[in-house]
Amino acid sequence: MITYSQFEDAHPNNDRRLHSGPSRLDVSPTRPVCAFLGPLEVRTGGRTHTVGGNRQRTLLAALLVSPGRPLAAEQLYTELWGENPPPTFENSLQAHVYRLRRTLQQLAGPDGRAPELLTRSSGYVLELGDEETDAAAFRRLAGQARACARHTPDQALHLLDEALALWRGAPFQDVAQGPMSQSVALALEEEQLCAVEDKLWLEIQLADPVHSISELKRMRTIHPWRERLTEMLMLALYRTGRQAEAVETYNSTRHRLASELGMEPSLKLRQRLQQILNQAPSLDAAVPA
Repeated sequence: MITYSQFEDAHPNNDRRLHSGPSRLDVSPTRPVCAFLGPLEVRTGGRTHTVGGNRQRTLLAALLVSPGRPLAAEQLYTELWGENPPPTFENSLQAHVYRLRRTLQQLAGPDGRAPELLTRSSGYVLELGDEETDAAAFRRLAGQARACARHTPDQALHLLDEALALWRGAPFQDVAQGPMSQSVALALEEEQLCAVEDKLWLEIQLADPVHSISELKRMRTIHPWRERLTEMLMLALYRTGRQAEAVETYNSTRHRLASELGMEPSLKLRQRLQQILNQAPSLDAAVPA
């Protein structure tokens, strides 16, 4: 997860040209690409395919969250049927595995190679390279942004744009999620939100913060308890000459925390308020050289 402090030294006085970051998830003509940051898709030969059948999509989703790692049949029973599997669940699982394996092979085309859905003594495994899912690409790009944010913030911003462009909706949007895919979906949504916050922080540092204010207000309405959004909104307002609004933003957050949760804002948010009240020079964005 990208931490706040790694983005705090990104200022526009760094005269750096925007480097070309890694391209978006490539679609190989001979190897399907599985995408689940939104509806579940298999992409091959420049075309996008959906997997038919609710059980097949649920099975593929479970295998995709653990590529290369065998899943025991018992895990898949729970993923497919919850606590109430049918009397013939063993045969039913084998039938779904057979259908999914055949579907993936058909989608690969006559000259292609499908992901291998293998049967092991310990269960079933989908042999799939990390870069063949959009979630893996998102995490790779976000990780690269985290690594270069301090020294090349413009490159980090570009990488975050690439990472967030991979999202088409909620993870496994059209899948009846079992416990495994649901937990992964929740984790990915949190990572996406952190990436959005990091992108907004970099935009405040590298561009005119006025352009980030409306998005910060929208995000703060959706996620009122994420104090990082409040802090960034306060900073953006202050840097655009709206000190009173920045203070009011803090006061409204403090009132809501006290009235609904019985707690005070974090120390970091209180310190940011004091900096704004004191018009601390450190709050001013550096002027580009």
